[in-house]
Amino acid sequence: MVDVAVLILHPAPAERAGAIETWVAAARARIAERHRAGFLAAGASDVTVIAGRPDGTAFGARLRAFVDARRPAGLVVLGSGAMPLATRADRRAFIDAAGAGGCRALANNRFSADVVAVSTAVNLAALPDLTSDNALPRWLSEVAGYEVTALGRRWRLGFDIDGPLDLVLARRRAWLDDAPDGALDLAIERLAAVGAVARDRHAELVVSGRLSAAGLAWLERSTASRTRALVEERGFRTRRAGQRPVRSSLGLLLDRDGPSALGAILHELGEGALVDTRVLLGHRFGADERGWPVPEDRYASDLLLADRIADPWLRSLTTAARDAEIPIVLGGHSLVGPGLRLALARERSWT
Repeated sequence: MVDVAVLILHPAPAERAGAIETWVAAARARIAERHRAGFLAAGASDVTVIAGRPDGTAFGARLRAFVDARRPAGLVVLGSGAMPLATRADRRAFIDAAGAGGCRALANNRFSADVVAVSTAVNLAALPDLTSDNALPRWLSEVAGYEVTALGRRWRLGFDIDGPLDLVLARRRAWLDDAPDGALDLAIERLAAVGAVARDRHAELVVSGRLSAAGLAWLERSTASRTRALVEERGFRTRRAGQRPVRSSLGLLLDRDGPSALGAILHELGEGALVDTRVLLGHRFGADERGWPVPEDRYASDLLLADRIADPWLRSLTTAARDAEIPIVLGGHSLVGPGLRLALARERSWT
């Protein structure tokens, strides 16, 4: 057997994290443990979970240090919230790719990776200080000369847990049992209402954010409603130096009319909406997440809990979505990406 190590990075919540952030972090820790056992069963030599609060260490530096200390033949690296819907066969595919030898890599997504398998891991000694795993496949392909394969067609591998709404979409009881009392009710109600819009052939559904061509095709095939898509800022987390700042068409309207206008704007466009607010945050505060409202505020916004948000701009935006005349669901990339199938499924069973 080829020596393949798996590294799972788990960000711990901030020291003064709120109830929602603490709950999300605990759920991701459970997913990390599930991956630990799953990758061992799939043939990994060992699995290491590194947990801790962000300390300024770049992803690239952390990966170099791990490879230098462990020196595996192949490596699989992922975040604790990555591909929570993965099967044993999915994990085995990453183990096999890491152990294949030569210069080969496998990622769940070439342009915004959450999990990457790298053969001949010693080559990662030349990895620069990438800020996140999103850009690793591009560096492997363009700089290190690797043949990179992506599993973008397996939508379930692109779904990850970045916030509380993703846990709601996944519908795993074990991950929801510890949610703060009453925190999920409004988001679940609005998801059901937007799902009803998608099944109405007389209605128009607005989807705004980092929607892919595959997601748009799925909407056209699988929903009865018409689709109005605002596709914006795909890949903004992997921007290179010199690129223009994050800009959003919907964000420009909010600049003009204020965040309290969100509901009225979307009401003019359709009967229901799914909105990737991370694009709006990037437009408003810049691409660097460290300049955004704190995670507890963002997570409360995902659940439409406006009264729990300290940042005035985000509180106003969330209040507008909550009080709009049409159902609006706010979230991150998964909501308008691989999570579309979960958000709009007619039957959303609990497991």
